[in-house]
Amino acid sequence: MKFDLFLAYITFEKRFSKHTIKAYQTDLEQFRTYLVATYSITTNSEITHFHIRSWIIALMQEEISARSINRKLSTLKSLFQFLIKKGKLEKNPMLKVVMPKTGKRLPVFVEQRPLEMLFENVAFSVDYEGVRDRLIMDLFYQTGMRRSELIHLQISDIDFQGQAVKVLGKGNKERIIPINRDLRLQITNYLELRKSTFPEMLSIGQLFLTKKGKPLYPKLVYNLVKKYLGMVTTQEERSPHILRHSFATHLSNNGADLNAIKELLGHSSLAATQVYTHNSIERLKEIYEQAHPKAKKLDTN
Repeated sequence: MKFDLFLAYITFEKRFSKHTIKAYQTDLEQFRTYLVATYSITTNSEITHFHIRSWIIALMQEEISARSINRKLSTLKSLFQFLIKKGKLEKNPMLKVVMPKTGKRLPVFVEQRPLEMLFENVAFSVDYEGVRDRLIMDLFYQTGMRRSELIHLQISDIDFQGQAVKVLGKGNKERIIPINRDLRLQITNYLELRKSTFPEMLSIGQLFLTKKGKPLYPKLVYNLVKKYLGMVTTQEERSPHILRHSFATHLSNNGADLNAIKELLGHSSLAATQVYTHNSIERLKEIYEQAHPKAKKLDTN
């Protein structure tokens, strides 16, 4: 079993992120190891739905979650579709495979008030790191961009006159996100400080740099977000993606159109965005119970 062509396809044609490619590679290697050890299968043409179902059972016995199993099956689905398209396979063994059912997982987010406290009460230092960190936190919360999108953000992506930022998302899809006057001013002030701090780095187009003038990297971004969120919330999950969830949830809570949220997040389908309406529905229930005459009457009885 060889997956080189498929991995090259998702790398160079689909332009998946390094993280996604690594996940696909890991899933495929696990699948290959299982097939060779259990059934002595060495070619893709030998694989049937029976072997895939058998792998699912083995994963369940290892107490792998249904969500993780479905992710692995999605990898196989993409692989077999690619092999059929390229004429390397005649039948798709995934067609008779049923994905395990998963419970609906609601996005974790930070409430609006703690984030207001972060930007109003937390004293960010006035040196380069402090100004940069404050801007990173604000950009995450005000734009909902992903960690990889923020890391690869270029100075040229900022439209100061139009007050917007151009983001290169998944699948090389571009989207435009508006920014307010305060955020635009923050970016301007940061760039002036960056210029005076690293005069030798003027030719570097990447917006954010480390304290040593090097390009930002994922672990640093994760750690600083975790640090600052830890100042205003005790919840366990404190990652950049939590700020993305918070951005979308707060927009939904305050009446933003779902299609607009979809475009701002860069989702390919509305189904991925609808999960953010859960909190809005709870708020509507509260408003109904407080304001509707029938609800009040029921409360008194």
